Amino acid sequence: MNYHAPPASAAALEALKSEISARSEEFQALRHIPKDIVAKFQTIGVYRAFVPKRFGGDELAPQDFCRLVEDISMADASAGWVSSFGVSATYLAALPPETYAAIYGANPNTVFAGAMFPPQPARRVEGGLEVSGRWPWGSGVMGADIVGAGIKIEGEDSPLPRTAVLPRTKASVDENWDTIGLRATGSHDIVIDKAIVPEEWTFIRGGKPQQDDLIFRYPAMALAAQVLAVVALGVARSALDWVHANALARTSVTGAPSPAARAYIQIDFAKAEGLLMGARSAFYDAIEEGWRQMQANGEVDRTMLIRMRHAASKAAQDGAEAARLAFVMGGSEAMATGHPLGRKMIDAACVAQHAFINSGSWQAAGAALFGQQTPPGYP
Repeated sequence: MNYHAPPASAAALEALKSEISARSEEFQALRHIPKDIVAKFQTIGVYRAFVPKRFGGDELAPQDFCRLVEDISMADASAGWVSSFGVSATYLAALPPETYAAIYGANPNTVFAGAMFPPQPARRVEGGLEVSGRWPWGSGVMGADIVGAGIKIEGEDSPLPRTAVLPRTKASVDENWDTIGLRATGSHDIVIDKAIVPEEWTFIRGGKPQQDDLIFRYPAMALAAQVLAVVALGVARSALDWVHANALARTSVTGAPSPAARAYIQIDFAKAEGLLMGARSAFYDAIEEGWRQMQANGEVDRTMLIRMRHAASKAAQDGAEAARLAFVMGGSEAMATGHPLGRKMIDAACVAQHAFINSGSWQAAGAALFGQQTPPGYP
């Protein structure tokens, strides 16, 4: 276990990971993480991780939350992906303080799911903003208490999207998520029809926080990239652990040496372990140094910020490659439908497709390193 939880919650986390692993096929069939598992995420502190203690939260450091997500991802990638949205408590801090208090003061374990793009037009009416539209990629929406949807208000000029927040009961879900990877994330379309949202229940995604807690001053977009990238590290770790255990236990039907004794397996396994080791070390070195800067100076300097985004890209991309190497080492048996190595390879590859950490993010990092223009929101 990577996450350094108190003894009672450590036992609960291990029990939950075992249950998640045992029920992974069920999640695949459902295409979402069921509410009873989301409730257990709440119990172990996933959704209150970044909530201030004055609202009943745990105020975890970013690296501790990432280790928690990494642990869950070792049991199931989709479960890890859904748990990563415990980060929502940080970017919801861009809401007015009274709105934030209304959400987390009532329930520090509130589950948020959002879908930002494409932003839909919202018009001012009596009582606030009338919001209608359809938003894809609503990961975790099946277990959410509140949802967010990207909107455009006429006359507002911002490179970052505005988000309207409303109760899950005011939105419907089109269960159209049908994929080969991250299948159980429940990333369905969120559909809203003429819901009235008070303006104080909207915020700029990635905008300035309205509260001064240290975690809320930590770069929001960097943290959003980190909590997703770490899923790939957890999946890759579980894939290599599977290869290691299987190679030692299996004998060849043809009389060939066991996989563990074959030179090409030894070489590829060492390469994959080295790849994962380097990515993981770079990732946690960056996030921990960034947090130390926050604690000492109240902010992260630009050089460190670029490094954090760069390391998140490396974690996602190298994690996906390590999982691919694990699949190759699984041999012809890994080709079978439902084989764990095939699923882990595809899940890790899908993590590395996210816009924050995909191959295009290498270009954004390179531009930042040369002091050139970067995309909005980067670093």
